[in-house]
Amino acid sequence: MKLRLKAITREEHLAFVASRPAVSHMQVPSWGDVKPDWRAESIGWFDRDGTGPERIVGSGLVLYRPIPRVRRYLAYLPEGPVIDWHDAALSRWLDPMLAHLKEQRAFSVRMGPPVVARRWDAGTIKDAIADPATGRLRDVEADVNEPQAAQVVEQLRRLGWQQGEEGGEDGFSAGQPRYVFQVPFAGQSLEEIRSNLNQQWRRNIKKAEKAGVKVVEGGYEDLPAFYDLYRETAERDRFIPRPLVYFQRMWTALRTEDPDRMRLYLAHHDGETLAAATMLTVGNHVWYSYGASTGRKREVQPNNAIQWRMMSDAHERGAAVYDLRGITDTLDESNHLLGLLRFKVGTGGRAAEYIGEWDHPINKMLHKAFALYIARR
Repeated sequence: MKLRLKAITREEHLAFVASRPAVSHMQVPSWGDVKPDWRAESIGWFDRDGTGPERIVGSGLVLYRPIPRVRRYLAYLPEGPVIDWHDAALSRWLDPMLAHLKEQRAFSVRMGPPVVARRWDAGTIKDAIADPATGRLRDVEADVNEPQAAQVVEQLRRLGWQQGEEGGEDGFSAGQPRYVFQVPFAGQSLEEIRSNLNQQWRRNIKKAEKAGVKVVEGGYEDLPAFYDLYRETAERDRFIPRPLVYFQRMWTALRTEDPDRMRLYLAHHDGETLAAATMLTVGNHVWYSYGASTGRKREVQPNNAIQWRMMSDAHERGAAVYDLRGITDTLDESNHLLGLLRFKVGTGGRAAEYIGEWDHPINKMLHKAFALYIARR
């Protein structure tokens, strides 16, 4: 049956999100408020059940980014849209979306289907890191292969979509992480989750408790303290930090939509803030979003302490998944991100590979020109 697509209100969008177990935090209306350089629009797919009224069956947050000096836009749906990705006829979802975005003067569309292709258990990754012959996670045999993912990829290619290049965090060729690390909570007690942590993690949590590390929830007024640690982390880990105003805007936008959408945690020891982290929640999915720490007093293990407090709170609030977000694909000992991968693997969870982001050029010339512009910035 043919679906109808149209722009929807924030209220309609939120109501549909609330009807789902979870969607990406980048597919809720308030995420558009976090990105002021983009114009945001909520869209919905509608279906009629028999002779009854139309009902919304899918949603998407579209971010429009203008091309310099031309009134045309890149249309981006980060980690979305929220549709039935396992429909044997994806065209009935994607064709009306492309038609609508073309009317909005989009020259190209990028989306990130929330479809997992493969999963690796923590033990498998640990063995792969220890094997010097293994260079990348993508080359390691997965513990779970999702057969429906290949069908989605085949449909997308048949419909003219192109797999996007993997890159950094912002811009046209950037996008969201393809590889993430998640700890499944559904059906598990907190004690079972703790028992799945590796020995080093359990030891470090006890060390933090014995040393007197206190983890507390913070508020808007604590964001500068978080930011000081975040800037130190950026310098240490060699990435470009976002400005403080970004996190202040995120806090205001997300918590105005839902007071539980964003939380801030800080780890204190003897009056000093040693670590801080943000946590996002949509439905039963919880994300560890941004983390920061100082290089001082690492021996009291504030990072393990803050993560365990966040995991405990997420479990108490009914989370089905605790998502530690992106991980590196490289298993090379010389890569500075390998330590972060080891830290996340210590939680005993699983790595997941998504099918990546996909582009559909509406105007091929502008699509190529914009890609070159972003690459040269």
